[in-house]
This record gives sequence, C-alpha cells and structure tokens, in this order.
Amino acid sequence: MKSLQTTSLCLLTLAASISGGSLRAADEITYQEDVVYGRVHGAALVADVAFPKSDKKLPAIISVHGGRWRGGHKKDGSTIKVQQWAGFGFYSMSIDYRLVGCSPAPACYQDMQCAIRYVHAHADELNVDTERIFLMGQSAGGHMVSLAATLGDGPFRRTGGWEKASNDFRAVISVAANYELTTLSWGNIWTPASGDAIAARKLASPVNHVKKEMKPILILHSDNDRSVPIDNALMMIDALKKADAAHVFHRYEKMGHMGINDEVIKRSLEFIREQSGEPDKD
Repeated sequence: MKSLQTTSLCLLTLAASISGGSLRAADEITYQEDVVYGRVHGAALVADVAFPKSDKKLPAIISVHGGRWRGGHKKDGSTIKVQQWAGFGFYSMSIDYRLVGCSPAPACYQDMQCAIRYVHAHADELNVDTERIFLMGQSAGGHMVSLAATLGDGPFRRTGGWEKASNDFRAVISVAANYELTTLSWGNIWTPASGDAIAARKLASPVNHVKKEMKPILILHSDNDRSVPIDNALMMIDALKKADAAHVFHRYEKMGHMGINDEVIKRSLEFIREQSGEPDKD
C-alpha cells in the first residue's frame, strides 16, 4: 500500500502538470465562504470558493455534494476541499443548492446550472479559463453533473440569475452516482411539485440521454456500494459504449459509497489533464 506521503506527492505531481508546473502556497490562496452565486425569489444560493494568485487563466472545478437531493452540504465528505484544489491550481467552487425539503426537484439541478453560468458571467474577474471548466459530483451530485453532461438545460427554466450566460463546460467527474432514477430505491425522492412523477424521473435519468456528442465523463463506482448498486452504473457504461461516447470508467471492489478520497482525486486529476490536452508526465 502506498504511504500517505507517496500518495500526496503523486497528487501534487498530477496537479502541477495541469497548473503549469508550480503549486501554490497557502499564503497565495484566497478563500471565501458563502459567496452568492445566484438568487431565487430573494433567497441566496451560496458557495465556498478558493483560488490561487496567478498571472494565467485558471481551470475551474465546480463541486456538487451528495445527500439524495435532500441532505448534505458544501463542506461535507462528498465534495472537494476547495483550498486543496486551489493549491492544485484551480478556481475551486463547492456549492450548496436548494434541497427537496425546501424546493422540489428540479430546483437543485437548476441551481447547479446557475453556478456554471455564474462562473462564465464572471470569468474575467475570477481569472477563469472558460474552456477548462470541470464539474465534479458525488452520489446525488454525481447524478446532477452527469445529467448536465447528457441533457444540458433540457426543458428546465433557467433560474437564479445570469440567464444569458453560457452553461458550457469541458467534462464531468461522477463519483458513486445514480444514472437511472426509476430503478433506484431512493429515486422517488426526485418528485416535482406537479405532473407525472415517473416521467419526471425518466427525464432526469442521465442514461436516457446518452449520445456520442455528450460531454466526456469519468465514472468511479464500487461493487459494494450499498446506496447506489453497481448495476446502476453498469447500465450507464453500457449506454456510453453503445453510443461511442467519450468516457473513462474506474471500478472498485470495496470502496463502498465513496466520497472524494485520495483515489478519486488522483483519477480526477488524471482525467482533467487528459481532457485539457496535457501530456502524460508519469
């Protein structure tokens, strides 16, 4: 087993290849809590952000927490540590979104889309390279970023602000996510305020919108995930293969319902480097 020191060095090496060869010291990183990225009916949508001082445009990562759309938050184990990713050379953003106990689906998805538009609308002041915006989500967050990769706006109205801004991004990282809501034990939590709930879940299932032209996606899933069975992920992989869609799949035996651990970070940095056109330096 690799030591913690060896693992950390590997992560830093990967990050350095993305960020131009230099890592940022803590005193070069700006950290901000509860940044308002949108407003819905006067209520603020907030995120924690961190970014390094840089004379070059930064890649951005937007992290979306899990919690079955009804729990979780921007600082828990299902999301990135924004200061760590700023040290890797990213404008890093971990968002909160409206939970279903407050606003029924698809409000959470609309909020995530708002966060992407926020980064585009403020790219100059944030010093972000809009050609290198990446989305990462775990569990319910992985579902939403995967839906962004396959469906985009879909029929959902833009809310929260920045309605005319782009919601484009480079690629998606999906960790322990659900891809077909009607076959999942907790898929019925995705219930809109009105209309046919089953039809709404089918619409919100990323597997139903897979196509060759979709955004590239990295999928990480474990055989012993008791929250989202591996068959749910394998259904998505089969659809990706049939569509010849760009994807990478890492399957594990005993990682459970994994959060953003060192293995996830390592594979994510590899994927981002590949999607950014960076040469392999290993």
